[in-house]
Order: sequence, then C-alpha cells, then structure tokens
Amino acid sequence: MITRFQTQDIIRLMKDFPAVGIIGPRQVGKTTLTKTLTAKLNNEVQYLDLEDFRDRERLGKDPFIFFETYSNQCIILDEIQRKPELFPMLRSEIDRDRRPGRFILLGSASPVLLSKSSESLAGRIAYHELFPITLPEAQPTEVSMLTHWFRGGFPFPLTTNDKELWTDWHRSFLRSFIEIDLQSLGVKVQPALISRLLYILATIHGQNLNVESISRTMGLRNGIVKEYLDVLEQSFIIRRLPPYYSNLGKRIIKSPKLYIRDSGVLHNLLNLTDPNQVHLNIAKGASWEGYVVEQIINQLHGNVRPYFYLTAHQAEIDLVLEVANKVVACFEIKLSDSPALTKGNHFAVEDMRCENNFMLTYSAGDYKLNNKWHVTDLHHVGQHLDRLGLRASYFTGK
Repeated sequence: MITRFQTQDIIRLMKDFPAVGIIGPRQVGKTTLTKTLTAKLNNEVQYLDLEDFRDRERLGKDPFIFFETYSNQCIILDEIQRKPELFPMLRSEIDRDRRPGRFILLGSASPVLLSKSSESLAGRIAYHELFPITLPEAQPTEVSMLTHWFRGGFPFPLTTNDKELWTDWHRSFLRSFIEIDLQSLGVKVQPALISRLLYILATIHGQNLNVESISRTMGLRNGIVKEYLDVLEQSFIIRRLPPYYSNLGKRIIKSPKLYIRDSGVLHNLLNLTDPNQVHLNIAKGASWEGYVVEQIINQLHGNVRPYFYLTAHQAEIDLVLEVANKVVACFEIKLSDSPALTKGNHFAVEDMRCENNFMLTYSAGDYKLNNKWHVTDLHHVGQHLDRLGLRASYFTGK
C-alpha cells in the first residue's frame, strides 16, 4: 500500500465544502484513496459505484429520496460521469443543506468534461486532481527511480513484478479508455482515430505541437484533431505545456510542448517492455524530460504556473515556473550526469532575469555549478522547491 500525500489536503477541503470532487484518470487510485479517507471521517459513509447496476438501483429513480435518507452521512458517488443528470440534483440538495463534507464525487475527467459539472456546482464543490503516484510517494516502498520512470505512476503496473501483466494492464487501460470511458463522457470519437492519434503523439512526445502536421498525417481537419487533443488533455492522458512569453519582446515559439503524462503509458505506446530498452531508445531523452516535468509539476502548489521557454534564436529552458507574473525558477533537464549548458540556456535565464536556475540530471547529485546555475536531481529537487515556497503543503508535511 503506497501512502498518497494528498489525503490530508482532501480532508481539509471536506471541512470547508459541501462537496469535494476527486478527479483523475481511471485506475489512478481514487476509489482506494477515498476508502482510506472514510476511515478518518467522523460520520458514517454511503458508497455508490455508478458503474455497478446494483448501486444504481440503490440510488433509485428519485435520488432525492436517497439523499434525504442518508442526509447525516457522507455520500460517495464513484464514476460520477456515468450519471451526469445527477449534477443539477446535487446542486439543489446542496443548496438545501450546505453542511461541509456531505458528498465526495469521483470522476475520470476534468470538470469541463464532467457534463458541465463545474457550472452546475460552482461555488459548492472543490476539485482535487489525484495524479499518478509520484517518486516521493513511491520511494518509501523502495521503488527505484528507474522502475518508477519506466513503469509510470499507476498503482498496479508500478507494483507488479510480472512484465507481461505490466504490458497487458497498459493495453487494457488504453483500450477501455478509448472504447468505453470516452463514450461514457458523451464524447463522440472514433476509437480507431483516437488510438492512431495516441501512437502519433507518443512519437512527438517532448516536441512542439504542430496540429497541421498531425492533421495531414491522419487525413483529418485541424478542428477535429484539436477537439481530440482537448479530450485527451481533459482526460489526463496528455499535457500541453504552454510557452512563456510575458512581455519579453522576443520572437517566441508559441505552440505548446506535447507530453504523454504518464511515463508508463508512453513506454507502452512506444512498445518498450524493459527498462534497458528505454536507455537504448532514440526517445530516451524526451521520455526523461517528460517524466521530470510531470514529477515537478505534480509537486507544485496551485499558485505556480508551469511553462517552457523557446525563442526563434534558440534561447531555451525546458521548464519555467512563474508566480504572480514573476519567473521564480528555471529547470534545464538532462539525462546525462555530465551535461553542458548551451548558449541558449544562458540567454534564456538572462531574458527572464531568473535567479534560481537548475540543471536537473539523472543522478549527478546536488551542488552549485556557478553563481547562476545549480546542478540537482529528482532526489534533491524537492528541497529546492520547499526553499522557494513552490511545493504543495501535502508534500512538505506542513
């Protein structure tokens, strides 16, 4: 059992809001986390899995009766996207009784995709994204960084020792997502096209997104590809990292960078079945970059905005962190333990006038390189995020 650091933050939200939405990709551990939470709640709990016919029958044709019957208990509605018609009912019920901690809603998509739930429950619900298990969460169980990078952060593939089960799980996960989950969200997509798009995106992982190029390859209109990308992002499969170009007066590359969010999903799409294959694959550098980007972003508190920086003159930084319109940290990500900074790296930090600049390596340790740059790795980066006040409280333990 891997302890999720986000547990205390969700409990905090439950003390303030009538409803808390825990969102994240399927199989990320939302249900397991919620059942852990229930042991810490003071009142009784009613759990309904809306994918289960028997639980849908318990809810009945008039959910208000169920809500009233268990009004003194915390009601957990799992896979809420299966019953989008519940949102207006929940709104009415919460307006009738706004006591905190009444509902926990679990969903496998962003609020935008949850049938406009962000509008229906605005001001009544606090959403918390549960992302795949991070390296700091995995390390107490003695999972190595290489294992975590290769397998990704989904609980089952991370903890299984069977290579075939790892591969089978990822294939089943993508198949279920494409053929079942998207349909349940009311997204009208052709499974074969989404599947092909995912394989294409895996090959451009870590690169600037060129929608027109993808559209030509797939023989689709730009608008359709953009819609599919929106769905994949709002389902937590991909991340589009935006460029930083605030008032710099430079010729900035304005297309986002594209990442497959979970490294295990990426490696499965690239047909890599062994950690050694990653180091031998041409995509190893891009894979490592995406893994590091995701590990850092998932540790940040909500006021930090992540970007990358790239100009037409090749001034570049892989990850830029901004707070209140000020760049507070820059990370250049290198797989090598003896990397060299480029002129573009130096130009970039001068452009942004950033004082906290890090070259993040695979395992080079943590030391000051010069008066502008610090070498670090994933085992030490949390200390720097803490020092700069960028880390979420549930990672700092405060």
